[in-house]
Amino acid sequence: MKNKYKLSDNDLVMEDSLGKTYVLRVRDLPESEKPREKLIGFGPEALTTAELMAALLNVGTKKEEVMAMSSRIIKEYGEKSIAFEKSPKKISQELDIPLNKACQIIACFELGKRFFQSNNGRSATIRTAGQAYEYLKDMGSLSKEHLRGIYFNSHYKIIHDEVISVGSLTANIVHPREVFRPAIEYNAAALIIAHNHPSGSSKPTESDIEITKQLIESGKILGIELLDHIIIGKNKFSCVPTEK
Repeated sequence: MKNKYKLSDNDLVMEDSLGKTYVLRVRDLPESEKPREKLIGFGPEALTTAELMAALLNVGTKKEEVMAMSSRIIKEYGEKSIAFEKSPKKISQELDIPLNKACQIIACFELGKRFFQSNNGRSATIRTAGQAYEYLKDMGSLSKEHLRGIYFNSHYKIIHDEVISVGSLTANIVHPREVFRPAIEYNAAALIIAHNHPSGSSKPTESDIEITKQLIESGKILGIELLDHIIIGKNKFSCVPTEK
């Protein structure tokens, strides 16, 4: 029988002056380098994204120290992708973190979005695939495949941005109701969907083309236009060919 899979941890192993090894934890850091103390002493600009996440989560779990957890969350989910996630259960399951910590993350980003929206009267406007790519190009560095929806009003201004799913995409998995649900919720007139290829290629697959055809037909029924389906690779992009 094969051995069970076992994931390696993200702890940083150090060696003391006597040659003994130990795991570096937040409590082992100098006071000025601990996330919360660094935030108090130098302000949020001085912290990395992972350190800000660690300050938010405060403590880790029995199996994972808080800085290791924070770094892993940012690396696996992507900085911008996690900011638009709405389901604590989904984050908890996909990142293997406690539900209460997933709730903290969701609540934090939701507060930020609400304050940003209330102080930013003008949303981004996208009229071309190139502009859409500039808005979405951070997806090219993600290690997992993400499907993301950008939703517009009738003036092509972004009114909502959401990660629809994480994982390999097939026509059987990507259901139109998941893509168009936010469009109906936010009264969108149109949308763009985009997903990344972790391989770095931006060439559409047969599955990408089939998904696009299904979504275009669904959009016609709902009166919500799919403007584009963008494939994001490493520093490049392409659009899935459509026949409208």
